[in-house]
Amino acid sequence: MAPPRERSPFLGLLPLPERTAVAQALRTETVGGLVLLAAAVVALVWANTPWSGVYEQISAFHFGIPAVGLNLSVEHWTADGLLSIFFLVAGIELKRELVVGELRTPATAALPVIAAVCGMIVPAAFYTATVMAGGGSMQGWAVPMATDIAFALAVLAVLSTHLPSALRAFLLTLAVVDDLGAILIIAVFFTSDLNFAALGGAFAGLIVFYVLQRYRVRGWWWYVPLGVVTWALMYNGGVHATVAGITIGLILRTTRDNGETASPAERTAHLLHPVSAGVVVPLFALFAAGVGVSVASLGEVFTQPEPLGVVLGLVVGKTMGIFVGTYVAARFTRARLNPDLAWADVFALAVLAGIGFTVALLIGELAFPDPSTSEHVKAAVLIGSLIAALCAGLLLKRRNGIYRRLYAEENRDDDADGIPDVYQRARNDDH
Repeated sequence: MAPPRERSPFLGLLPLPERTAVAQALRTETVGGLVLLAAAVVALVWANTPWSGVYEQISAFHFGIPAVGLNLSVEHWTADGLLSIFFLVAGIELKRELVVGELRTPATAALPVIAAVCGMIVPAAFYTATVMAGGGSMQGWAVPMATDIAFALAVLAVLSTHLPSALRAFLLTLAVVDDLGAILIIAVFFTSDLNFAALGGAFAGLIVFYVLQRYRVRGWWWYVPLGVVTWALMYNGGVHATVAGITIGLILRTTRDNGETASPAERTAHLLHPVSAGVVVPLFALFAAGVGVSVASLGEVFTQPEPLGVVLGLVVGKTMGIFVGTYVAARFTRARLNPDLAWADVFALAVLAGIGFTVALLIGELAFPDPSTSEHVKAAVLIGSLIAALCAGLLLKRRNGIYRRLYAEENRDDDADGIPDVYQRARNDDH
C-alpha cells in the first residue's frame, strides 16, 4: 500500500520551483496587466454592491509609523507608499531606455517629452472651453491632464504580442513625464502646506543615494533605509511621495562595470518586478478603483459642464494633444519618430493616454471639495478612462494583428534576404 500523500498547508509557502515560476510569470507584462485589471474590476463591483460599507471601512482604516510621523489610511498607503515601488521599477526602465535603449538618442527621446507636454495643455484647454461655454467652474482644469501610467501600461501589455518595443518605451516616457507634471501641478496649485525643511531633507537623501552609487558602495542595508527615509521626508514635505521612487530609479546605475554580471538597476528591477506586478499594483488598483457610481451621477456626466469637460479632455484632448504635438515636433524640429513606429501606432497610443485614472481622481478631489460635484467628476473620470481604454484597445488590437501577420509572412519565406524589415512594412501598410 502506497504511503498517504503529504498535503501542503492551506495558503502555505509554495515550493521553490513553483515560487520561481510565479515570479517569472509576473515579470511578463501580460500577466501583471491581467492581475491589475482584475483587481480594478473587483474594486469597482465591490464599491457598488450592498457590501460597499465594508470596502469603505477597510479603505479608510488608519495605521502608521510613529517614528517618521506617518498615520495613513489603507488607501493612502497603497497610493503613496506601495505605488512608489512601481514608480521605482518604472524609473529604472526609463533610465535603461535613455542610456542603452530606444530613447538613447536625444532626437528620439525629445519626442515623447514634447508629446507629454502637449498632452497636458490641450486637455486643459478642452476643459476650459467646455466650462466657459456652459458657465461651469474652472477649478477642475487640471483633472484631465494626467495619464495613469499603471493602467495604460497594463492595457498595452495585455493587448501587445507583436507590437514594437519602441511603442512601450514611448508610452513609458510620456506617462512618466505626464505624471511628474501632474504631481508638480498638485504641489503648486493644490497644496498650501509645503514643508521646505522636509523637502530639503528628501533632496539631501537623494544626493547621498547618488554619491553611494557613484562610488560603487554595495549592500542593501545602505540603500533600503535611505530610500524609506527619503520617501517619508518627501511625503511629509507635501509632494507626492512616488516622486522619491521614480527619482531613485533614475539614479540607480544601469551600466555594468568590468566583471559585473548585472548592474544595480538590473538586480533591483529583477527583484522588485514580481512584487510590483503581483502585489503593489493590484493592491493599488483595489483601493483606487472602488468608486461608487450612481445612475444620477452617470446621467449628469454629459449634461453638467465640469464632468463633460473632463470626459472631452481625456478622450478628445489627450488624443489631439499627443498626436498633433508629436507630428508637429517631428515635422518642424530635430526630434524624430523612432523608425520602428508608424503614425498609426502613435495615434493608438495617444488614445490610450486618455486613461487618466488615479491622479485624475486625486486632482478631482482636491479641486472639488463639495461631495456632490466631486461624485460627478469621479464618474466622468471613470467614463472618460473607460472610453479611452476601449477605443485604444480596438486600435492596438488592429495594429498588433498587422505586425503578427507580417511576422508570420516573414517566417514562411525561405529567402530571408529578400524580406523587408517588418516594422518598415507595417509603416508602409498605413499608406
